Amino acid sequence: MAENYTVVRRTTIAAPAADIHAHIHDLHRWVDWSPWEGLDPDLSRTYSGAELGVGARYAWSGNRKAGKGTMEILEDTAPTHVAIRVVFEKPMKSTSRSAFDITENDGVSEVTWTMTGKHSLFSRVAAPLGFFDKLLGKDFEKGLARLKAVSES
Repeated sequence: MAENYTVVRRTTIAAPAADIHAHIHDLHRWVDWSPWEGLDPDLSRTYSGAELGVGARYAWSGNRKAGKGTMEILEDTAPTHVAIRVVFEKPMKSTSRSAFDITENDGVSEVTWTMTGKHSLFSRVAAPLGFFDKLLGKDFEKGLARLKAVSES
């Protein structure tokens, strides 16, 4: 079994790449489209570092569903690419890399969301059943649908 995992989802959004990129590289705007938004109405959020783009950081702490962790933007090539380090402390420890790649053609953009990381003991057991890809993939699909809605409005 592979030591690493990759989850990829794509969508097409009827909006320019720059508009979509603005929602991704500004971590303050993730509340508008993140698939995990709403898991804990009392979620604690802290922003630090750069206001947006490389060096922007976001930390959250919440209930069992929301967990606890941090995100930091590592790469930002406007308007086509944003890469983020995601560190989960709870419910289980893990570190992954999440990337958004945006390709625009005549005002319509394809957005690809990719997450890569090392399997935990749990995900190594679940991975052959497709559980990990289905679980995270479902969240990505929800997030991309929300990103589409806010970008097209």
